[in-house]
Amino acid sequence: MAASVKYSFAGRTDVGVIRSGNEDNFALMPDDGVFIVADGMGGHAAGEVASEMAVKIIGQGIVGLAGQPDEDVADQIRCAIQEANSQIFQRTLTETEKRGMGTTATALLVNGAHYLIGHVGDSRAYLFRDHRLVQLTKDHSYVQEQVDAGYLTPDQARTHPYSNVITRCVGANAEVIPDLYLGTLRPNDVYLLASDGLTGMLEDHELNAVLEGESEPEAIVGTLIMEANRRGGLDNITAIILRVESVRRTSGETAAVIAG
Repeated sequence: MAASVKYSFAGRTDVGVIRSGNEDNFALMPDDGVFIVADGMGGHAAGEVASEMAVKIIGQGIVGLAGQPDEDVADQIRCAIQEANSQIFQRTLTETEKRGMGTTATALLVNGAHYLIGHVGDSRAYLFRDHRLVQLTKDHSYVQEQVDAGYLTPDQARTHPYSNVITRCVGANAEVIPDLYLGTLRPNDVYLLASDGLTGMLEDHELNAVLEGESEPEAIVGTLIMEANRRGGLDNITAIILRVESVRRTSGETAAVIAG
């Protein structure tokens, strides 16, 4: 099923108020419909190396896929994230100063009238549609596991002392299993990819208010980063906005959202 999609976009990263360096990285590859956010960890510049490697390797692995069947695209996204994991992990074994480094990775690919997302860690992808913000990805974090088990409420999770502990990342172990999500694009959709430097500072209803009040991607990104810094800027802040201007389908399509 073919479709023609037009979209506008913007992306930016900011060191924040507290940190001296920026371990976030992102990629905008609009000609291939590829958008990626990665938030590194490891200290001594290792986190920056991990996130830079992830963005580069994943980006190279999923360019040129638009127009292929969704199942094939999903497989390639999975393989690209796993390849990034393998290369980063190998560096932790051969370079002493890189031991313990890793990164989150959230990659969105526009494929005709569909979006596909590959996700590891606690960076996030959101969809703002019909004046309502929905988190598309699920955090791989200690507090999310506690919420899922019924031990914490979402509000308790936000302020929990272990809220920054992630349970799955790219590069920390020999293997990683990304979550995959598939959905259908609609005109006026706004997609937000963000590191936890943004989502840790702004609650969902505050993100919703910014997306409701701004229309252009550049303005949205600027306001989000400004608001995160105004609330303390405790971590590096990265945001990508993708706004769907139009979707022209050549035949009927069904919507599906899958994770795995």
